[in-house]
This record gives sequence, structure tokens and C-alpha cells, in this order.
Amino acid sequence: MNNFSTCKALVISLLVFNLFRVSLASVVSTGDFNKDFFVMWAPDHVNTSSDGRERSLKLDQESGSGFASNQMFLFGRIDMQIKLVPGNSAGTVLAYYLASDQPNLDEIDFEFLGNVSGEPYIVQTNIYVNGFDNREERIYLWFDPTEDYHTYSILWNLHQIVFMVDSIPIRLYRNHADKGVAYPRWQPMSIKTSLWNGDTWATRGGLDKIDWSESPFIASFKDYTIDACVWKGNPRFCRADSSANWWNRPGFSTLTRDQKRWFKWVRKYHMVYDYCQDNQRFQNNLPKECFLPKY
Repeated sequence: MNNFSTCKALVISLLVFNLFRVSLASVVSTGDFNKDFFVMWAPDHVNTSSDGRERSLKLDQESGSGFASNQMFLFGRIDMQIKLVPGNSAGTVLAYYLASDQPNLDEIDFEFLGNVSGEPYIVQTNIYVNGFDNREERIYLWFDPTEDYHTYSILWNLHQIVFMVDSIPIRLYRNHADKGVAYPRWQPMSIKTSLWNGDTWATRGGLDKIDWSESPFIASFKDYTIDACVWKGNPRFCRADSSANWWNRPGFSTLTRDQKRWFKWVRKYHMVYDYCQDNQRFQNNLPKECFLPKY
């Protein structure tokens, strides 16, 4: 074999190897909670179906509960079907989120704030970057989330973070790092859920406390999908432009026309609180991202 052929074969081998490494970075979940997650808190308050396809968390006066993914991820999309705590759930908080578990914490949060019977459920979203948060938004859900399962999704890529409810975008956080706005883009995160007592703040600012006579409080999960880049110790595999890392492609750098329409609908009719409109809290010095485009 001449030198040209040898070099060509070497280049092809390296390309195949790198593609293989990148393809290993993407995972499609098994759908079995026992295989993809571990119980991180109060195993006697976590119940899993015999086939591993459904799981519930319990909160009572003894304890809350929670579980977390075995793997950590850097970018991707996570979908989880959840049925929230029914009845008088005031004071309870169900959290479903991504977290980096580092001192300079990165976190992408869904928090479902319990309600007094008959009142709409509030969803709070928040984003921590390098240990700092103060980026809360709240919306009322437009349906009863305790009657059936609904899909709650996080799309996290190099361009944006999108929170979705049944595929409807309810919140965007754009990557404006080039303009000095902090964005979670280096730390891998695991998927976590927990059900706990938040009655010092969760419902009407802590005015409505948990009624323990209504316990145990149960939240249920099923039919999750994890399509994300598994952390292997080097962020470049998760940032690579490849078919495996589909979420980083230009087509997912912003919302589609229909998504923008739904997003505006949520903001107009269901928004409860937006930190970017709270001048009093920030003493008329709103964070920089509040003045930059969302898409």
C-alpha cells in the first residue's frame, strides 16, 4: 500500500472512530425507571410498577421522596408524563429538573406548586447558572393536571432552553453568552424529581399550609423519554455537529412559527409572574437578558 492509500485509510479510520464516539454520546431511554433511575430519597415512599414503566412519589408527615437518573447529560431533550397531586395539595412542591450537583450549580427547573382545591395549579420555572438563580417565571396551567397524565419537556441545546407542556412552549431562555448573559453550557446535569413540603412559600406565599389530614400526597410518572448526550468527561462530544446531537442543529435554534404563536398565547393569558417585569425586586436594574430577544 502506498503512502497516499495509507494516509487515506488512517483518515477514514479516525472519522469512523470519532463518529462512533459521538454516536455513543446520544441515548434513547429504556422506559424502565428501575434501569434509568435510582431512588435518592426515602425508598419506602417510592412505588414502581412491576414492569418498571410507572413510578409514584409519596409525601406524608414522615418524609418526602425523590429519584434521579443514573447518567448525567450535556444537552438534549427530556420528556416526562406526570400526574400531579390531586385534591387539596396546598403547600406541596413537586420538582422535576436537571441539576449539575456542583458548588457552582447549574439547574433547569420545573416546580409544580400545590393548590387549594378548586384553584388552578401554578407551574414555576427557574434557571440556575454558576450558582445564581433569581430567574423565576410562573404560569397557571390551562387544564386540571391531576385528572390525567400530561407531558412536561425540557429542550436544552447550544442555542436555547425551552420548557414545554404537551409540546406547547411556556418559557424560553436564550443563549446570550456572547452578550455577557450566563447560560448553562459546560456542566453536565442529571434528571431529578422530588416531592416535598414547601408550605413556607409555595402556596400564596406560605399563607396556605399543608393539611396533613389529606396525606399521603401522591404524584405519578410514566412514559418518559431521554434523548440526550451522555456525559463522557469531554464536552466536545456533546457540542459536536452530528446526527446524534440533533438538538444542536440550526432547526432547533429557535421556535417554529406555530410554537411562537402558542408561546405568545401562554404569555398573554396564563402568565402569573415574570422576573423580567419585577422592577421593584431588582430595584429598576433588571437582568441583562430581560432586554434581549427571546428568539
